[in-house]
Amino acid sequence: MTDARDSEDAVRPGLLSSPDSAPAAPNQAAEAAPGRSASSLGAAFSRSGAVLVAYVMAGYPDRAGSLAALDAVASGGAGVIELGVPYGDAVADGPVIVEAGKAALANGFGLAETIALAGEFIGTHADAPPVALMTYLNPMMRLGFPRVAALAAEAGVSGFIVPDLPPDSPMTDRWLAESEPLGIDTVFLAAPTSTPERLAALGARSRGFLYVVSSLGVTGERDELAAGLAGLVERVREHTTLPVVVGFGVGTPEQAAEVAKIADGVVVGSAIVRRQGEPVVLGAFVRELVAGVRGA
Repeated sequence: MTDARDSEDAVRPGLLSSPDSAPAAPNQAAEAAPGRSASSLGAAFSRSGAVLVAYVMAGYPDRAGSLAALDAVASGGAGVIELGVPYGDAVADGPVIVEAGKAALANGFGLAETIALAGEFIGTHADAPPVALMTYLNPMMRLGFPRVAALAAEAGVSGFIVPDLPPDSPMTDRWLAESEPLGIDTVFLAAPTSTPERLAALGARSRGFLYVVSSLGVTGERDELAAGLAGLVERVREHTTLPVVVGFGVGTPEQAAEVAKIADGVVVGSAIVRRQGEPVVLGAFVRELVAGVRGA
């Protein structure tokens, strides 16, 4: 396993969080970083106002059910879909997503099956929002970076979010050499403990958007948003011109609306996965989230 300092910081409780400061205006970072071409992930943030990034677990409750969930979040107005790849050692994921991942693994789902699922969804939805796969490094290494990139490009996948892939690893160089020529974005994660130097490296290598982990610990719904979140977003904006997207701990339309006041995008995961087996209920919930995000 390669160095994973940022993601380890994000999931290790009890570390120092950043002080609060004044929020920045949303969508001031919607343009691509200097020297980089526009991306389909980045283009999702070109509209006025923040965007909902909806997390769906591939293969849960089964293949047909996850396809129905993808349709529900797209129809509900999600601007980006984060499609989770089931993995047995998901260190950044909370109990809801972990249990869904176990069920999906039992259904025979892994990285290749998730890419195929994404391809089927994208191929049958001409107006589908961009899809980014959320996976860990080991499944990518097992399948091989060249094959992962080729399969993802063929499927129409827009990007990858890899929590244990740091910006300064040789593995990152190898992956980007395969993925970037095919137009696949890689989104890096900033933690509350990330130093200015680390944020600069994350901002320089990330494409599409930069993912800000709102609090230490794992994913999951929380009663309150993390203290100091506005200050953290402000610090991140000092090191990137990419859209800044906040995730971890956002589970209600009210919380999503609060985050949308300071960020360009809001990730909701566990609260969506809990409803994934009921597409009608899920679609209604996503519409509530979108209304909150756009009304912020």
